[in-house]
Amino acid sequence: MRTAAPQDRAAWMEESWKSSTVASGIIEAARTLGLEVYPVLHAGASSLGYVEKTSFNEAVDGLVHQIRTATPRFDGVILTLHGAMVVDGYPHGDAEVVRRVREAMGERFPIVVTHDFHANVSEEIVRDSDVLITYKDNPHLDTKARGIQAATIIAKMIDGTARPVQALAKPPMIVNIVYQNTFAEPYKAVTDESRRLEERDPRILAVSVPGGYQWADVPAMGPSVIVVTDNDPELAEREAKRLSGMLWDLRDQLVFRLPDAATAVRDAMASKVFPVVLMDTGDNIGGGSAGDGTFILQELTRQKAQGWVVVISDPEANQAAFRSGIGGAFNQMVGGKTDNMHGDPVRIVGRVRALHDGRYVEPEVRHGGGRYRDMGHTAVIEVDGSTQDLPNLLLLTDRPSSPNSLHQLISNGVYPERQRILVAKGTTAPRAAYEPIAARIVEVNSGGATDVNPKRFRFQHIRRGLFGVDR
Repeated sequence: MRTAAPQDRAAWMEESWKSSTVASGIIEAARTLGLEVYPVLHAGASSLGYVEKTSFNEAVDGLVHQIRTATPRFDGVILTLHGAMVVDGYPHGDAEVVRRVREAMGERFPIVVTHDFHANVSEEIVRDSDVLITYKDNPHLDTKARGIQAATIIAKMIDGTARPVQALAKPPMIVNIVYQNTFAEPYKAVTDESRRLEERDPRILAVSVPGGYQWADVPAMGPSVIVVTDNDPELAEREAKRLSGMLWDLRDQLVFRLPDAATAVRDAMASKVFPVVLMDTGDNIGGGSAGDGTFILQELTRQKAQGWVVVISDPEANQAAFRSGIGGAFNQMVGGKTDNMHGDPVRIVGRVRALHDGRYVEPEVRHGGGRYRDMGHTAVIEVDGSTQDLPNLLLLTDRPSSPNSLHQLISNGVYPERQRILVAKGTTAPRAAYEPIAARIVEVNSGGATDVNPKRFRFQHIRRGLFGVDR
């Protein structure tokens, strides 16, 4: 876990305000609402395994201490938490953060929480927070809007013009990540209804319908509905149950059928329109995978596809490319080195076309809202056997880097619209970047740590009987 207190809070807020994150929305709304924002702690960990308990306790203890001892006393706090954090010893780490803040500050202290769309929401976090808001969009394009919403509600709490109450409902199902695209049916109908409720009824302060994070083996895993009203608990309960019923009624539309890697590559090669984007769902970096899966790369080379681009995290091969230098020869086994879940290493022979420090800026609003990206040192390999017009290009990074921006490629001199097949290691998040240039987007059942078939996992702690897992 990486933790930091902003060294220059004013500079941090000014830089954050330029982005489209939750923090940028809070800062923007605060300027209008007359709130003074005081950032306390920024902590982050990748989507991998447990957060280690000692690091977690150190970070949360520091957070609680700063909130409790602040002079003058804080009027309230907005906690921007992901919502699917699992800590060694705490199956819902986010709920434990909120519980400790509540315990330290008392029942009347305003606590507003924001979550990612992939949050696994528990009864405990709803109990200990006053307001819980999650992103509505997946890809996450509304992060700034959710920050504005959170700041607006806490301002009303502070001045006494709102008394939020909230209700949680959880249908006995999972919504497979393949169907968590909120800009397409079937999930779009539920998301649209959440917006309609907020716009139609002034008593309703927020409605959230997060899809959940399906790889977490915890009791709260799965979709949720959270309705926040202004002191109307019956309305909150009624609408939460109704939207939960909407989700449940979609269950028969959520049985996924995706092509395997061999089929997806064959179909992409036969396509009449390009580029075709293949979503490597089993090696979904944002979901917690290693980014070195080779199942699709193996098929591209085996079937002799032309004009493809693949990004692989492989520090060893990356270092070899940097040693060789631009124009130098490259002959390495690539990928498949983190574990035995993502395919075998693939022999790649070619030349080093470009080297880059991996830093770039995303000027548009993309998944998560961030502007400044760093994928680590990056080497572009032009693979032997490809043509000048349709080169096969392999980008080697020294760390996993989610494909949520086309500038991941463009900053390295790779222009995606000129290629035929683009492989993105994700499921839904990359769509915000790739849809404007893609002729087709195909989700591939590629297998790996983020295998989209939940029945291939041995869950021990989830609620049993969930549709999509047990039935």
